[in-house]
Amino acid sequence: MRQIDLEKIRKDTPGVGTSAHLLACGSALMPQCVVNAIVEHTQLEAQIGGYEAHAKEVDKLDRVYHSVARHLGAKTTEIALMENATVAWCHAFYALPLKLGSRILTCEAEYAANYVAFLQRAKRDNLTIDVIPSDASGALDLDALQTMMDEDVGLIAITWIPTNGGLVNPAADVGKIANAHGVPYLLDACQAAGQKRIDVAELGCDFLSATGRKFLRGPRGTGFLYVKESWLSSLEPAMIDHFGAPWVARDHYELREDARRFETWENSYALRAGLGVAMDYADQIGIDLIENRVTLLADKARTLLSDLPTVNLKDLGQDKCGIVSFSIADKDPRQIVQQMAKSGFAIGASQASSTRLDSERRNLPTMLRIAPHYYNSEDEIERAVARLGKLL
Repeated sequence: MRQIDLEKIRKDTPGVGTSAHLLACGSALMPQCVVNAIVEHTQLEAQIGGYEAHAKEVDKLDRVYHSVARHLGAKTTEIALMENATVAWCHAFYALPLKLGSRILTCEAEYAANYVAFLQRAKRDNLTIDVIPSDASGALDLDALQTMMDEDVGLIAITWIPTNGGLVNPAADVGKIANAHGVPYLLDACQAAGQKRIDVAELGCDFLSATGRKFLRGPRGTGFLYVKESWLSSLEPAMIDHFGAPWVARDHYELREDARRFETWENSYALRAGLGVAMDYADQIGIDLIENRVTLLADKARTLLSDLPTVNLKDLGQDKCGIVSFSIADKDPRQIVQQMAKSGFAIGASQASSTRLDSERRNLPTMLRIAPHYYNSEDEIERAVARLGKLL
């Protein structure tokens, strides 16, 4: 049975020599090959110019679409490359022609950036936001979703893996319900990409957004949007320029036939090159191997943390992801993060406002987060939890 070559992966990752980085849910450590791709393209731009560097490397840069499409089980024409996951998500959301008075169905663990967009369109377009209840495990309740479906539902938009809480929502089952009722389905896969297998056909989503900087180990300032082919003949972006919609006559433009209609002329080709290499690197290792190791390390962290006094695990769901959320009684989480950083451990904190509905429902404080990735060792998990124990 093939296993992850941890020694090689750690040699590929210069950051492991700086600290025990346990925050892949924020921005994971890039492999050296990703750094090289970014730097090499930047140097080429410095030597011959930005336009000229693009022209020289156009075939390599176009292969990034193939890398993303392969990773998602999509067609290259269904992929748009974006500056980040929020821009990708918003491009899909604001382009959807929701009828006045229609309903948006979302989950209790929805991310703040998405929910404020719901609120804006609800105010502007007289929409209703209905929150799907959670089941006993804390995941989105599929039976409740089924009973909420009617002719007024204009969109189902959920987060697959929330920013905290360890939860994995049943994204594919939601897709089956959406498809059965002919309702558009927008899936935020920001925390899923790079730690779980993504197959857009299996998920049944019409749109999917994600970032490069988290579990995919790509650079910041990168993201992508999947748009199901059937939408490309009818969906017009909320904002266009002459890349996504060439100006073909004085009074006429024509939208591109592919998902790149959502892109604009200017972007960072150096970062785009890095994203492509990151996608290829993950696929070469194997996403199933990655998920298994991330799960192993996260479960180890939960087990060790549960033995510490005053530590309260806050994770939900039957199937948990690589994000471990917890609080420490009578301790300021910001100070804990700072103290851990001084000791060589990178962990994070998540404010209640990031997932306000879930936080208010469970009366959550600002939570601490440990999110190991496959390049972490079990020893790093043990040492990090031991250090936390000394701070209690």
